[in-house]
Amino acid sequence: MNQTTTILAEISDFMHRESLNISQLSRLAGLNSGTVSSMINGRKVMSVEQLDRLTALMGLPEGFFYEEYVRDYLTEASPNWRRIKPFLYRCADLGKLGCIQQTVDFLMDNLMYSSPLFEVAEDFFRRNKRDAAALLYEVIAESEQKQHSERLAVCQYRLFMIRQGTDQEQNYQAAIRFEPFVERLDEVEQLDALKDLANTYRALNRWDKVEKIVERLEHKGKLIYFSDRRVKSTFNKPNRPLFFYLAYSYLLRGNISELQGNYEEALRYIECYGDLSWVKENDQETRYWMKLFIEWADANSLLTKLSSGDLSVFPEFVTKIESNKDDIIPSLLNVMEIANRFNIEVDEILERYKMEIDLLSKQPVPLGLYTEQTISDCISRLFIELAIYYLYKRKYEIGFTYIIQSLKISSSINNKACIIRCVGLFEHYRDYASSDILLAYKTIINEVYENEKKVDDIAHLK
Repeated sequence: MNQTTTILAEISDFMHRESLNISQLSRLAGLNSGTVSSMINGRKVMSVEQLDRLTALMGLPEGFFYEEYVRDYLTEASPNWRRIKPFLYRCADLGKLGCIQQTVDFLMDNLMYSSPLFEVAEDFFRRNKRDAAALLYEVIAESEQKQHSERLAVCQYRLFMIRQGTDQEQNYQAAIRFEPFVERLDEVEQLDALKDLANTYRALNRWDKVEKIVERLEHKGKLIYFSDRRVKSTFNKPNRPLFFYLAYSYLLRGNISELQGNYEEALRYIECYGDLSWVKENDQETRYWMKLFIEWADANSLLTKLSSGDLSVFPEFVTKIESNKDDIIPSLLNVMEIANRFNIEVDEILERYKMEIDLLSKQPVPLGLYTEQTISDCISRLFIELAIYYLYKRKYEIGFTYIIQSLKISSSINNKACIIRCVGLFEHYRDYASSDILLAYKTIINEVYENEKKVDDIAHLK
């Protein structure tokens, strides 16, 4: 059979089987009979909407003929964008990524299609059709890799965001691939890009990378917020109020200083985002984020004092947990780190939050400013701290259970640091493990090993 008439041949066979003439076929499909006649006789190219109507009439699944449609009607010497654009949208709706790939592969022989394809990719991204958007961004980025354009940088930024998932190693690779493109973005979009990069590196506990990104975020934030070049149009505004980015850079600087043991410096940064008298705006969204920063400053001030050894504020810090449910997981992690570091009894606190802790082994969800990857990392680290707490108290069954739970989560997000901590902790207390615990541990370790092999195999294939 001639490949260029595959769809028409199928329609002709259907008409023959059902004893339909063109008028009857047109009426049943809800199409103009003259249009259908022109299509069947090869004088007119059918649109994807017309193809969908005929496909439904034939009782076939949506998109059944899309591969043939690309071959029969789209791969022509002068592609028709008015025909191709709606086809891309239908493919995205149906998850027909292979058809999108086929279409853009021949389109990108001509760079004039970069701009309309980019607009479609941006629309897909806004509509959360991330897989389809990623495919277009990749093709555009490949075609423009020597152009050093802002559009190339935006494609890389979108791909970075799309690639963020639960696998920490993949998140890290996506971040380092995108980082060199930040400076090519529009100045305002750089704020969001730096914030997103900082959040990724923060979730990975790569504080060396966070520190470098935050320096740039603080510099850009000051430059834009306090200059005459403030963003006034609604066309290109950042995702958060403008003050947010500068305040957030102070928050992360405070985190870094605390981790480095420089508690006085940490408190100075906390004061910078705790006292927001320098903020000029007073709209509802700005007030919302200002309130959160003040609450974070209050809690982080107590946490920094605790880390420095001032245990007198521990009861006050615990009380703060109740006031912000969005911070419950990081707050419980902080409590357990302090408890283990200074040998503080926290049984009453753990009993109070037993229900919340029991639910943490289920699928985590983003909370407030925290992404799914950040929350997953927090949970795995919290379970390790809980294991340490109970093992030290000789409650071995509970302690080992938390080690295994942490191992499961750490393996699922490819968190090698937590996996190593879990293994080290288990081996230290191995003599106290029951036969059931030993078997459960062996099973999960085998799963960790198999997952690691799969990751290595994928890496080699790339």
